[in-house]
Amino acid sequence: MRNICKPWMALMAVLLMTNCTGSFEDVNTYPDAFEKVPPTNLLAFVLQGSAQTFGEIRSSYDTFGGYIVPIQYFEYMGDLIPSKNEYVWEICYTNNAQLNNLLANTQAEAAYHKNIRCVARIWKNHMWQLLLDSWGDIPYSEALKAEEGILSVKYDKQEDIYPAILKDLKAIADELDEGFGPADVGAGDFIYNGDMEKWQKFCNSLRLRIAMRISAVAPELARQTIEEICTHPSRYPIGENYDDNCYLWWPGTSPNYECWYNDMRGRDDFGMFDILINHLSEMQDPRLKTLANPAKSDGQYRGFQNCPASMPVLNTISRMGTMYREDPAGFTPFLKSCENYFIIAEAAMKGWNVGMSAGEAYETAVILSMKDNGIGADEIETYLNGKGKWNNTTERIWWESWIALFKEGWEAWSLYRRTGIPSTNYPAIKSIYGSAHNDQPFRLPYPQNQYDYNTENLTPALEGIKDYCWGKQLWWDKRTGVY
Repeated sequence: MRNICKPWMALMAVLLMTNCTGSFEDVNTYPDAFEKVPPTNLLAFVLQGSAQTFGEIRSSYDTFGGYIVPIQYFEYMGDLIPSKNEYVWEICYTNNAQLNNLLANTQAEAAYHKNIRCVARIWKNHMWQLLLDSWGDIPYSEALKAEEGILSVKYDKQEDIYPAILKDLKAIADELDEGFGPADVGAGDFIYNGDMEKWQKFCNSLRLRIAMRISAVAPELARQTIEEICTHPSRYPIGENYDDNCYLWWPGTSPNYECWYNDMRGRDDFGMFDILINHLSEMQDPRLKTLANPAKSDGQYRGFQNCPASMPVLNTISRMGTMYREDPAGFTPFLKSCENYFIIAEAAMKGWNVGMSAGEAYETAVILSMKDNGIGADEIETYLNGKGKWNNTTERIWWESWIALFKEGWEAWSLYRRTGIPSTNYPAIKSIYGSAHNDQPFRLPYPQNQYDYNTENLTPALEGIKDYCWGKQLWWDKRTGVY
């Protein structure tokens, strides 16, 4: 990964260099630099940045989603201000700016570069989805147009952007169905190594995810999207197994370690959330031994409260499992195949035409999740015949989906806001807001630079928002009784 990015870093170094001389053009021309960054290098920059940011331990997503909590430095995870998590906003927009450069640089030979152009467009929509899920209304239609003189950017409504993303992803899916392009994606594809069939599956899997996200507020669009994919599997294939999972695997050598491993080398700031450990234990879920390590004090699995009033005895708290925290060449996940079948199971419960029963899709999803976590066939069978047995309820689908999303904290947070599962979730016990809020944040706070430089456009988007993160819920969040 590091070697692939060298041309990009070399170019950046040249752009940043200055020299006091009268021969400006000669000195500021680096003979070995690329006149244009190769498309695959731009892709490498974007994918690595995405994994670094969304796999980053500073993110609050894993707490919002109900997985981990701080055990040493209680930063009151619910007491967010504009300067917190703004790096997520920045990387999403930076990534899409770079992907726009990639598309512009390959426009003259668009047919030849079809593959990498499709990958770039898919990832752009993924970044838009993550921005929407985190903030709600965002700059979209006028975003990234500084070269056109648009510096004060309007905010678009979520209800307009989600359908636009689905429309673009469908267009990409149709183009990929017509055939792949002649040029390889290149070495910068750190996720699928240029396998366009897997990118095609990821594209349609994203469509499923987004469609179900908005199913309570745009049911007809959601139904049409999901039924189209499920009833045309050869045209719109989806991820079906572990090999189709959208994972970025880290090299495992300095400085490119998996994010949680890199943190573990010098810090120990997070333990397992008590709601996760309690649920896994109650369900006799065999994934417990993979998702978590037992406490060193007594070998028991034990979670911790979210920002309590006093410090814990650290060796009494479980940490993330070895597979997720102790592998230098571990992975940052963006989407797992099992998620598709949980969505299909939920769609079947709505009576939509998805080609299989809810129970069949549910069991397929659970089996895939178990295999993702190294659980053997005997334990899977015991679970599906015991505590994890299909009970014909949507809640059972949601609880299993929550477990399966481990390490995708941003997606688990969205699941929670859409469904209320896990129903045992709660905000930080100790908060500067006291008892003003009874729930995890509804959104991230808009970045400080939006308050400083885009106030006129930000103000309408802030209407109804309280304490930066609460008040008005996201468009698709229809829960009641949360504040």
